[in-house]
Amino acid sequence: MTRLCSFRFRALCSSLALICFAAIALPAYAQFETRATTHFPEGAFSIATGDFNNDGNLDVVMTTGNGFTVALGNGDGTFQTPITTRTELSYSLAVADFNNDGNLDIVVANDNLDPSTVSVYLGNGDGTFKAPINSNTTSYNEFVAVGDFNNDGKMDIVVIEIPYISVLLGNGDGTFQPPSDNDSFVGAEWLAVADFNNDHNLDVLVTGSFGSTYSIGVLLGNGNGTLQNSITQAIEYVPAAVAAGDLNGDGNVDAVLGYDLSGIAVFLGNGDGTLQPPVNYDTTGISNAEVMVRDLNLDGKLDVAVPATDGSAAGVDVYWGNGDGTLEPAQFYAATASGPGVIGDFNGDGLPDFAFGEDTYGVTTLLNTGAVSFSPTTAPITFPVQVIDTTSQKLTLKLTNHGTTGLSISSIKLSGEFQMSTTCGKTVASGASCGISAAFKPLTAGTFTGLITIVDSASSKPQFVELSGTATVIKVSPTSLNFGDQKVGTTSKAQVVTATNEGSTAITFTSVAVGGTGEKSFSLTDNCTGHAIHPGASCSASVTFDPTKTGAISGDLYFNLPRGSISPAPVALSGTGT
Repeated sequence: MTRLCSFRFRALCSSLALICFAAIALPAYAQFETRATTHFPEGAFSIATGDFNNDGNLDVVMTTGNGFTVALGNGDGTFQTPITTRTELSYSLAVADFNNDGNLDIVVANDNLDPSTVSVYLGNGDGTFKAPINSNTTSYNEFVAVGDFNNDGKMDIVVIEIPYISVLLGNGDGTFQPPSDNDSFVGAEWLAVADFNNDHNLDVLVTGSFGSTYSIGVLLGNGNGTLQNSITQAIEYVPAAVAAGDLNGDGNVDAVLGYDLSGIAVFLGNGDGTLQPPVNYDTTGISNAEVMVRDLNLDGKLDVAVPATDGSAAGVDVYWGNGDGTLEPAQFYAATASGPGVIGDFNGDGLPDFAFGEDTYGVTTLLNTGAVSFSPTTAPITFPVQVIDTTSQKLTLKLTNHGTTGLSISSIKLSGEFQMSTTCGKTVASGASCGISAAFKPLTAGTFTGLITIVDSASSKPQFVELSGTATVIKVSPTSLNFGDQKVGTTSKAQVVTATNEGSTAITFTSVAVGGTGEKSFSLTDNCTGHAIHPGASCSASVTFDPTKTGAISGDLYFNLPRGSISPAPVALSGTGT
C-alpha cells in the first residue's frame, strides 16, 4: 500500500515512501519510455499514487483547478476516465489510511478558509470518497505530508501553515487534534518526512527562503507530535523541493534538494539531525525543481529523478546513484509532460515507473523498460494524415539491449489499422539493436490507435509502444508547390492543386485557405468551397506567388472539411523573392 507521496506545485514527496522499495532479481539497468497520456481537468498542482479501489493496480490522484481528480489504473500503465471531487481551494494533498479501515483516504490542505482547515476525504474502497471531514489549523495551509509522529499506529499530518510548521495528531477516524505549531524555520515552502537522528521518531526536513536568505533545516521530532527548533543551515541558491533517503548506505538519512529552475544538491546526513555541506549537480536543462528518490534500477542504490526540459522536449533527468552518496551526471528521458511527478509500479512488473502531471496534458506515464530502450522515446508514434486505402511510409522503432546479457524476445505483435515488419529475432545481444517498422493502412476515415506488444526477458510484463494515425477521404495532388525565384512585386504563373473525394459519400469543403509565415505572398482561387464533391469527383485550387520581400518564403495550402471530419494534410508552398 502506498501511504503517501504528495506534491505541492512542483511535486513534493515524503521520504517515508521513498526510502524503501522491494528489490527483485532483475538486471541493474533501467530505461523509461512514454506509455500513455490521460487527460485531466486543468491544473496540475499536486500528485500522488495509491490503490484506491483495492484491485492491486496503482491509481493516481492530482489536485486540479476545482478539486482533486482520481484516475483508476488498468494495471498496464494506462488509466480509466478521471473523476473529480470538488474541494476548497488547495494546492497540496497527501494519501494515507486515516481511519485504519484498509481503504486509502485523501487529505487536502485548504489554502484560504477562515477558520483555516484541512479536509480528509475517507475512501470507500472503490475509488470514490465520502464528504470531507474538517479539522482546524492555526493559519492557511500551503503544504501537507503524512506520517505517524507519535508512534500510536494512527496516521498524522504535518502542514506548512504560514508562519508555522505544525503537526496534527490523528484520532484514527479522519479527524485531527489541535496543531502543535513551530515557528523556528522562517519561510518554509517544502517538506519531507524521515528519521534524521535514528531515534525512531519522525522528523521534518524543510526548505524555503526569506528575502534573499535561502535555507534548509531539520526539525527533530520528540515522538509526541511536537517538533524541536530547526537545525538550519544557509544555502547559496534559491531552493525548491526536498526529498530524503540514505544515499550512501551508512544508516543515516540524507537530504536531496532541488534548486529553483536548475540543478540539485545532496546533503549527507550525520545521523544527529545535522547535514553536511551540499554537493551540487547540474540538470540537463530547466527543471521543475521537485526531486524524487528511489532505487530505480533495483541495484540496491538510491537514485534521484527531477522532471526537466532539455530545451526541446519535456521529460525527466535521472541521476544514477553510486551507493556512496555521489550521483552520476543526469541522463534525460523524454516525455509528454514534465510537471509534478510520482513514482510507482504502474504495470505490475516489479519495476518503478513515473507518472507526471501537466496542466495542458493531464497525466503521462513513463514505464520502466529495464534493459531495453526504444527510439523514438516518446509515444505514440504518430503517422501523418493518410488517404484511405493507401499505405503510409514506414516509421521505424529502434530497440536496443543495454543489458549485460542477451535479451530474449518471445513475441512481437501488432494491433490496429497498421502493418508491421521487424529485424528483431529471438534474441538481441548485449549492446545490440534491432528495428520494428510499422506502416499505416486505413480502410476508412477517422483517427486510429494501435499497439506494438513486445514480450521479452527485460520485464515480467509485456512492453507496449503506441501507434496513432488519422485517415482522410481526400487525396490532394501534388502535395507541394515550388514557385522558384520571383521578383518582388510581380506575380508568378498559377499552379493548380486537385482535391479528389476517394470516399463513398459526398463531402463539402468549408474553406480553402493559405496559412503559414508567408501566407501574404501567396494568392489563390478555388472551386471547392461550399460545393458538394461526390465520390470520385474532384475540385481544384489555383495558387500564385507574389512575394512581398526577398528571400525564401513558405506557406501552406489547407483544404478544410467540417468539424468532425479529417482534413487532408496541407500542401507545402515555397518560393524565393528576388
